[in-house]
Amino acid sequence: MRQDWLRWRALATPRRLAVLFEARSLSYAELDRLADGLATALAACQLKPGDRVATHLHSSIEAIALIHAVARVGAVLVPLNIRLTASERARQLSLVEPQLLINDNETVSTNSDSKPQETRTLADLVYHEPQCGLEPQALRPSPPQPGEPQVQSIIFTSGTTGTPKGVQLSFDNHFWSATASAYHLGVHTNDRWLSCLPLYHVGGLAVVFRSCLYGTAIVLQRSFDLEQFQRSLRQDEVTLTSLVPTMLHRLLHSSPATVWPQSLRMVLLGGAAAPADLLAAAKEADVPVAATYGLTETASQVATALPADVQRKPDSVGRPLLFTETRIADADGNTLPHGQIGEILVRGPQVMAAYFRNPAATDSALRDGWLYTGDMGRLDADGDLYVLQRRTDMIVSGGENIYPAEVEAALREHPAVADVCVVGLPDSEWGQRCAAAVQLRAGETLSHDALLSFSRTRLAGYKQPAANLIRFVDALPLTASGKIARQEVERQLRGWADSHQPKIK
Repeated sequence: MRQDWLRWRALATPRRLAVLFEARSLSYAELDRLADGLATALAACQLKPGDRVATHLHSSIEAIALIHAVARVGAVLVPLNIRLTASERARQLSLVEPQLLINDNETVSTNSDSKPQETRTLADLVYHEPQCGLEPQALRPSPPQPGEPQVQSIIFTSGTTGTPKGVQLSFDNHFWSATASAYHLGVHTNDRWLSCLPLYHVGGLAVVFRSCLYGTAIVLQRSFDLEQFQRSLRQDEVTLTSLVPTMLHRLLHSSPATVWPQSLRMVLLGGAAAPADLLAAAKEADVPVAATYGLTETASQVATALPADVQRKPDSVGRPLLFTETRIADADGNTLPHGQIGEILVRGPQVMAAYFRNPAATDSALRDGWLYTGDMGRLDADGDLYVLQRRTDMIVSGGENIYPAEVEAALREHPAVADVCVVGLPDSEWGQRCAAAVQLRAGETLSHDALLSFSRTRLAGYKQPAANLIRFVDALPLTASGKIARQEVERQLRGWADSHQPKIK
């Protein structure tokens, strides 16, 4: 059964503001008509329900309308990270085999063996008349019927092996996530969510669906730009926003100082651990921070500490949302008592059903109804969650996930490199910075710039280790079993960086 939440919203509140983007604003009726034109264009591409539509797009009103249009024709959205290299993008396209790729006006290069059946630009699709030329009110959708959950999207999140995993999220996942969030954060009829997270991230996509279900407005930004964000805070009556710690750090330390409006009732802060000094600065500036924990596999939020709770327990991300269970488990999956550290497990209707075409990863992550997140944490006696480590070896820099295995594999492809170990070093602005210890082959020489020039063709920019955080070593330390001693590498790199880079602390 096709899900068409935008059509229902346009029927209920056609004149209510749906989205504000740069100098444009659309009501829900106008957004519905735009989505209708795009749905007509998609239908002309001979798409069938269940076909996959990959998108490589910057944020825009048309991109939001396309999300709803893909749902309207019953297809599955595959939003691609626009920061990936051509080879990274090709691997994802090869896995999902989309029937259609939609990009911005520029050409998106792909390998010949991973090309979809058809490639179109979003601008080409926009210029279509709505189906039958009818007003949205005349096209009443059928009520939702019980049945197999319809997959809405496949969103990629890399695994620790460097192999991309496509998280399959259903409309049921998004609906229950939106419902639980509404009960926890509350919904005001005048809510305006300032959204600068990209639409290929689950956080950006969640805002699109939640606003549609709630009948509230999105104040959309193409990306996070400090001056534009500050201007929107001053002018657009913003009530909610989602940020990663790096963004909040820049806002709190900007000159001129950020003006936080009285209308702002909550800043959801997630994507990485929030440093204590950042939360203290937010408290000093009277910014209503709500610390949150979520995953792509759970359609966004799992637990959120409201601003008052953050003041009381600044290290906690609060209690699980409604309909959501969490527990802490040992290596065998046994529940640990309060206070003990273990793996965070999640259960609830917002948890994905599977990874796309990856049964082994699915069986590892989903066991007996629980999602094994790979994140380490603990619960206190009140049931509040503390996230201690975001995935075992993962680096979180500026809210972006960087998997050392993926970076290491790319750097090892250089013929002069014998081995490499990549770790995250603490950084006051970015949370973490990517650092690398590189062992060269006997008799080889290599410069930092030459290695980075090589890796730029294989890795997105945010995954690159900084030139001043690459250290060439004679040999990498090993454990007794012959594996690279990652913790020892981190200790050595941190000591070296402290002596060469005073700002890292």
